[in-house]
Amino acid sequence: MGSMSVWHWLIVLVVVVVVFGTGKLRNAGSDLGKAVKGFKDGMKDGEDTTAANRTVPPQQPVVPDQSTIDVEAREKTRH
Repeated sequence: MGSMSVWHWLIVLVVVVVVFGTGKLRNAGSDLGKAVKGFKDGMKDGEDTTAANRTVPPQQPVVPDQSTIDVEAREKTRH
């Protein structure tokens, strides 16, 4: 009673095929495969970009331009 036998699984499979039809099941399987492939490609791209960011040489310090005006910004407060 705890586990389902092979016959139970076959009946469930037949009911699913009758309810959804083979066309919808084929499309669902194809969509699931594309989603998994897209996820794997996204993970691979994420690893490539992080590896590329680690190999970037350090940048030169920014020298302030003499024509720039240095101003202190203040936050607005509500009264």
